[in-house]
Amino acid sequence: MRSFIVIAFTVLLTGCMVGPDYVRPVVDVPAAFRYEDRDAKETANTEWWRQFQDPVLDALINEALANNKNVKVAVANIERAAGVLVQARSPLYPQIGYGGSAARERASEAGAVPVPSIIPNPQNSYQVLASASWEIDLWGRIRRLSESAQAELFATEEAWHGVILSLVASVASDYIQLLGLDEQLRVSKQTLETYAESVKIFELRYKYGQVSMMTVEQARSQFETAAAAIPQIESQIAQTENALCILLGRNPGPIQRGKTIHQLTLPAVPAGLPSDVLANRPDIRQAEQNLIAANAQIGAAKALYYPTISLTGAFGYASSDLSNLFKGPARVWSYAGSFTGPIFTGGAITSQVKQAEAARNAALFSYELTIQTAFADAETSLVSRSKLVDQVQAQQRLVRANREYVRLSRLQYDGGYAPYSTVLQAEQQLFPSELNYAQSRAALFNSLVNIYKAMGGGWQVASEGIPDLPSKW
Repeated sequence: MRSFIVIAFTVLLTGCMVGPDYVRPVVDVPAAFRYEDRDAKETANTEWWRQFQDPVLDALINEALANNKNVKVAVANIERAAGVLVQARSPLYPQIGYGGSAARERASEAGAVPVPSIIPNPQNSYQVLASASWEIDLWGRIRRLSESAQAELFATEEAWHGVILSLVASVASDYIQLLGLDEQLRVSKQTLETYAESVKIFELRYKYGQVSMMTVEQARSQFETAAAAIPQIESQIAQTENALCILLGRNPGPIQRGKTIHQLTLPAVPAGLPSDVLANRPDIRQAEQNLIAANAQIGAAKALYYPTISLTGAFGYASSDLSNLFKGPARVWSYAGSFTGPIFTGGAITSQVKQAEAARNAALFSYELTIQTAFADAETSLVSRSKLVDQVQAQQRLVRANREYVRLSRLQYDGGYAPYSTVLQAEQQLFPSELNYAQSRAALFNSLVNIYKAMGGGWQVASEGIPDLPSKW
């Protein structure tokens, strides 16, 4: 028996694995970004949101990482995948069990064959057995299934990393959007106060016959335009706060602010070749693990063409007398080996192999598409940031010019050299330009968030600090 087990272990360890081994596919990728900031320092794989230097944002992201429900779902998915891996590996080891039975039985004495008088009737029977079975993985079917399950576990971990990356980016983006809306609300209220003073002044001037009613209504028209913008902005603020609360794992409510949109620090753009930077993206690593899992399934399917070899054994005691159950004469044992293999399956195995190969091809195309999409995301984010810098600078110059335009037009109007329509035209240009400047500045900061998200930077360090993480397998 011992020699047989040793031989079986030797066969198992030297057995081959059918099916293709995984080789990372070669993907045609660009050598560099077209809009790369070559002077910036590499900041991927850091807690990049801290570069905005807003403690409130840092606290919100920590709260989201601890309480967000999608993160908790992703952690639970990892635990499930880890359990699947253990289950897939378990047939590599002998399966040992136990069992027992106790019965009392009486045979009919009125049957065609009477029960001999020397046989007790009724009679008892007792049995206690330990059993073992083991499938020898000669062709690597179980090992391929384990390889696939392990890759799926790693893919689930990468999906968890992706949830974290998306969560951090979403919290930062929503917070920056809030600051931009706050600035728009401040501009609108300040403009409304200015217009309100103008209405009062022109109403007094009309009362003493210095201006016409048309001038009064023009000033009131400006006032109502600013007044109408405020409820819309306040509604957007409430909607953004509620969305941010969900990301934080809170019930809807107000969100604390730290710095204003003009006080945030604009961090540098992370630099580096795409092959180095984009390797941080969880979706690329997840797609590759899915490809590895699909590739291993081909070997598991092809192994079904070959015979399955199993060993079984049992050891225990059986007796009709409970007091003699564990004595030497009651001992029973058995061991056996068996093999089974297919001869004709109606194409069932062939179809499984074809399904596995098709799934591998689909995973390969998905992997290639994920890489192409990653490059497109990074390139789009970089060009967006580059152009937004120019846009913010131009918008800032426009605001300065409009403010000077308003100042000069008021001087001309007060001096009697220009009609009030000139002032009205200048103020009508200033108000929307100030709103657009606040929007474009928030968009510029959000473009930085999109760059870090596209490059997969920042989530690794932060993710290690999340409580209740699954064990590494």
